[in-house]
Amino acid sequence: MALSNHAYDFEDLHPIDIVEDIATHQEWQFDRIADDQISMEMAGQWRSYSITLAWCEADQTLRLICSFEMDPPAHRMPALYEALNAVNDMCWAGSFTYWGAERLMAYRYGLILSNAQMATPDQIDTMISAAVMSAERYYPAFQMVTWGEKDLETALKVAIAEAHGHA
Repeated sequence: MALSNHAYDFEDLHPIDIVEDIATHQEWQFDRIADDQISMEMAGQWRSYSITLAWCEADQTLRLICSFEMDPPAHRMPALYEALNAVNDMCWAGSFTYWGAERLMAYRYGLILSNAQMATPDQIDTMISAAVMSAERYYPAFQMVTWGEKDLETALKVAIAEAHGHA
């Protein structure tokens, strides 16, 4: 059954309940951390990704974080930050940030649902898919500029070529 064909009573449905239903439907392993937070692991081509979705009532935003371990050499941090800026210029939905203390690269996206709006299951599924696709697309570029010590232009060409190769 397609996600959009599933019947929902949106009257009192919490956004994280929808995420849990999607995870169950897709047979993803997940952990409902709290009423307003859920996490799951997804295997990609390059990495396994930790995905957390959390509902923030204060600003009525469904927040998504897709993270993966990354521990670049200290002398390549300026190159990583340059790559982050360039990659974020190419991302229209969401952005990457590096959390040095945790040694994690994170892709973040927030879906604002003000005035009692509700996200559809297809929207949430697309959020999750887009996060993993972005991480998969740019992971090689981040690795090339840090561990491969390649220049940014070369690394970005690989990321762009990878995207064109799957289209």
